[in-house]
Amino acid sequence: MGPAVTEPVDLVVVGAGIAGLAAAWEARRQGADVVVLEASERPGGKLRTSPVAGVPLDEAADGFLARVPEATELCRAVGLGDDLVTPATGAAYIWTGGALRRLPSEQLLGVPTDVDAVASSGILSPAGLDRLRQDLDRPDDRPPGDADEAVGSLVRRRLGDETLDKLVAPLIGGIWAADCDRLSLQVATPALVDARRRDPSLLRGAAAVREANAARAAHAAAAHASRSAGSDGEPPVFLAPRHGMGQLVDALHEQLGDAIRLGSPVDALERRGGRWHVAPAGLSADAVVVATPAGVTAKLVGPHAPEAGATLADIGYASVALLALAVRRDDVDHPLDGSGLLVPPSEGRLLTACSWTSVKWPHLAVDPSLVLLRASAGRHGDERALALDDDALVAALLADLRATMGVHGTPVDRRVSRWHDSFPQPRPGHVDRVAAAHADLAGHAPGLAVAGSWVDGVGIPACIRSAHRAVTTALGR
Repeated sequence: MGPAVTEPVDLVVVGAGIAGLAAAWEARRQGADVVVLEASERPGGKLRTSPVAGVPLDEAADGFLARVPEATELCRAVGLGDDLVTPATGAAYIWTGGALRRLPSEQLLGVPTDVDAVASSGILSPAGLDRLRQDLDRPDDRPPGDADEAVGSLVRRRLGDETLDKLVAPLIGGIWAADCDRLSLQVATPALVDARRRDPSLLRGAAAVREANAARAAHAAAAHASRSAGSDGEPPVFLAPRHGMGQLVDALHEQLGDAIRLGSPVDALERRGGRWHVAPAGLSADAVVVATPAGVTAKLVGPHAPEAGATLADIGYASVALLALAVRRDDVDHPLDGSGLLVPPSEGRLLTACSWTSVKWPHLAVDPSLVLLRASAGRHGDERALALDDDALVAALLADLRATMGVHGTPVDRRVSRWHDSFPQPRPGHVDRVAAAHADLAGHAPGLAVAGSWVDGVGIPACIRSAHRAVTTALGR
């Protein structure tokens, strides 16, 4: 019997989440013959949209930052440029002290830039406000260079425990489902790295970053207005496809077509004769991009680059659950004059956040008698949601929604989405460790590169950016 027949291609992408799909798209753009292998029966990874009360609602991320270009450019490239929409409001509330209190807009990732506005909000106690103000006169304690540290370390040192718990942790911890005392400042909050660099006072540094961002936004607005007659010129902060993030997945799936092979797990990569052989798919490739969670990636790359494999295997993850609800507007006491609410970890509630989805995204408010909500549970170190079945989880979250925003009655419709080990938890020093892993791969496994949310961020643009870099590295172009 002769040797097994293998199918030659330029590039194999392992994983069809947004990073894998973006890698395949970029490889095609560079003229490569590409195949994407996805173990499950659907592409998109955590990007999924399904109906609640007949309205398409995202089951995970529901938008992306507009000020970084990767996601916006990809949407436009696949024909969704005219379908991008913006939230109606960015205002949010914090649940603390037994009440919802409006989060001041004068802040940078929860770090206040107007202490008087924080005082007026009632979020911090008098002692918390005094500790916050001390930052303005505290000695310079910045680490040498731009050494990484935990988000919590910086905020506690400069602004105090209460500011971390009630302002920063609900925002940053919510984005990452993280414990801020274990979360890399460089990865999770590069804007705070910039603020720390600008001034010994974190308050003044944050104000300087906001001022610089406002100047850039004004410049972008002027450029946008000059290109778009009749536009109000205001650049958006967030964008999303009108029919949900699943619309982007569908567009990529349609255009990549048969290049995506579903139900095709990858068990091993083998280097033979200067090419990569992918088992059990029977593919032979010049290059491979592995775009899977860090633990899965570690098993595939570890035999070829042991140091990289060990680094990836050590990256932790957090699990979350997301409950989408359609409730009658008359069954909600709160006026819903914002995008949603955040709950500090110290409150001890199962609920971590609730997005007022049909207010945040007005095009989803197709029935004015209903309100669409998305309630989240779970963060690093809090796995209570995992121990509850769907009915118990719904009951517990409804109890928290009743206490925080006055949701009563029986939901018209509901949907539970569980995302086990879905949020990477980059610890301080993550950037340097990942850079060393990339170097180990380059030195021991030419043509093999990695991408995904664990590389340098959970946001959709960051995933796409990691995919582009991986393709360029793998193909050597």
